Amino acid sequence: MSDIEIRKITARIGARISGVDISKPLDQETVTALREALNVHKALVFDDVNLDDEGQQAFARHFGDLTTAHPTVPAVEGAPNVLPVDSERGRAANNWHTDVTFVLNPPQASTLRSITIPPYGGETLIASSAAAYRNLPEPLRLLADTLWAEHTNDYDYAVPEEEVDEEQAAQRARFTSIKYRTAHPVVRVHPLTGERGLFIGGFAQRIVGLSVSESRKVLDLLQAYVTRPENVLRHRWSPNQLVLFDNRITQHYAIDNYDGLPRRLNRVTVAGDVPVGIEGKESYSIAGDASHYTSVATYATVA
Repeated sequence: MSDIEIRKITARIGARISGVDISKPLDQETVTALREALNVHKALVFDDVNLDDEGQQAFARHFGDLTTAHPTVPAVEGAPNVLPVDSERGRAANNWHTDVTFVLNPPQASTLRSITIPPYGGETLIASSAAAYRNLPEPLRLLADTLWAEHTNDYDYAVPEEEVDEEQAAQRARFTSIKYRTAHPVVRVHPLTGERGLFIGGFAQRIVGLSVSESRKVLDLLQAYVTRPENVLRHRWSPNQLVLFDNRITQHYAIDNYDGLPRRLNRVTVAGDVPVGIEGKESYSIAGDASHYTSVATYATVA
């Protein structure tokens, strides 16, 4: 195993990893060490990674099988597991979310690699939903433990509702070309650590059993704990970086603060398990078949 150095970036989330060349195949001891670091710090930053799309996919495969790029959005040409997060394809996803929670088994982990970065702005915020859960006052925590939320892609978090132009309307239509709805526990139990985290974010649109307006108030209240500054890593991108984050217990937000300048990251995600609440009940699908994206039968028990 390489002499891995792990340096915390903030008290509650984030660590910078050095001493390992992730462009090469990793031995099991190294993978175990990185997994343990991810469990503790939720988001890992690697500098000077010297990766192409193939190398990014190879690194991500150390943590499990890959999903395809996205259930509805096209992949990089010739690389079906790579999603281009590109300013030329639309606005930044400047809304807090966890990747693809509108399907039954969202990715367990996501990797983002810097391709083109603007001279200023364009940071990615990553928040610990485990820290958020720990922050909750006991009455709110007891309430959250009992709640379930419906997640859907039937709105486009990356395009504002007002003043949608023709190109943005086309992007919205593509994003919602298959409509998904899935019910997940508001408090998810991490399958490896047993930690509890608030599993909500932008795709969570309604609390089961509540009206839309009631749901919004409850979700906004809980979400405010996720996005407390002390729970957030603000990552300023540099060339040739890769960030790996645990999609089961984080949310993230791409800040649209770079005046429309070119910005491009490539995303590769690792297939995940079906979320489980504190009583052991699994999430359930309401609408939409995502088997072309990630197989529930194959990945339901993946850790």
